[in-house]
Amino acid sequence: MAREYRSDDWKDYRMAMNDPHKVLEPLEKEIKTVGEALEVLKEVGVLPHTNYDNEKLMAHRKAVAELFEIPWTAITHRMQRLIYAINAIKQPANMIAAGVFCGNTFISNAGAGVGPGAVYTAKNLIGVEIKPQEAERAERNVRKIDPTGVARVVAEDAVDTVANFDGEINLLYLDADGDKGRGKGIYLEILQTAYDKMPKGSVVLAHNSVNCADRLQDYFSFVRDSKNLSASVNVIFDPEGLEVSVK
Repeated sequence: MAREYRSDDWKDYRMAMNDPHKVLEPLEKEIKTVGEALEVLKEVGVLPHTNYDNEKLMAHRKAVAELFEIPWTAITHRMQRLIYAINAIKQPANMIAAGVFCGNTFISNAGAGVGPGAVYTAKNLIGVEIKPQEAERAERNVRKIDPTGVARVVAEDAVDTVANFDGEINLLYLDADGDKGRGKGIYLEILQTAYDKMPKGSVVLAHNSVNCADRLQDYFSFVRDSKNLSASVNVIFDPEGLEVSVK
C-alpha cells in the first residue's frame, strides 16, 4: 500500500547546503510538520506510535552541530527529526545506513541508539560509505559522539555489507549512489540483497524520493507492492523527500 504525506510548503522549505545548522523555521512548526508525517506513518502501520523525546533529539542536534565536520548536507532539520524519531520509535537492534558521506545522515539514524540522543541500547549501527576518505571522516565524526563503537562507519560497497551481515537487519537507510550510471537506482539492489535478513516489521528509509524520483521508479514499484512490503509512504516536506516502507 502506498501513501503520501505532503506539506504545503515543501517546495519552499530549502536547505542551505553549505550552512548545515541554519534554522529555517520556528521550532514549533518543525515539530508540527514532522508530527503530521509521523501520524500518517502510524496510520498505515509503519510505526506503532508517534512518541519520541524532543529533548533527546535537541541534545543530539547540539552535539552534531558542535562536533561534526559537515562540508555540506541536504538533510534539513525536518528530515533529521523524522529520521531520528523513526529510529527512536522502532529502536532497531541492527541498523545499516548505505551512503553516509560525512556521517550526518548516519548519525541522524544512529543517534537514537548512541550519544546524547540515545533512548535505547542497540547491537550494531553500521554506516557504509564506498569512498575511503569520506568513510574515514565519517568515522572520525561518529567517534566524537559514540566512544563505544556500537555505531561505526566502514568503507565498503553497501551491497557487500548487507550480503555479509550475519544477523537480522531491522532498519535499512538508503542514500547511496551506484556506479556505471545506476545512481540512486542502486537502492533496489541493496534492498533486495538485504530483504531475506529483514524480519516482519523492519523499516526501509529511502532518501531523495522526490528529487531523484525518475531513477527510483523500479524501487518504488518494489516497495509499494504489498507482496514485498506491507506499507509505504512518501514523506514530502522538503525538496528531497523520504520514502518510508515497512515489511
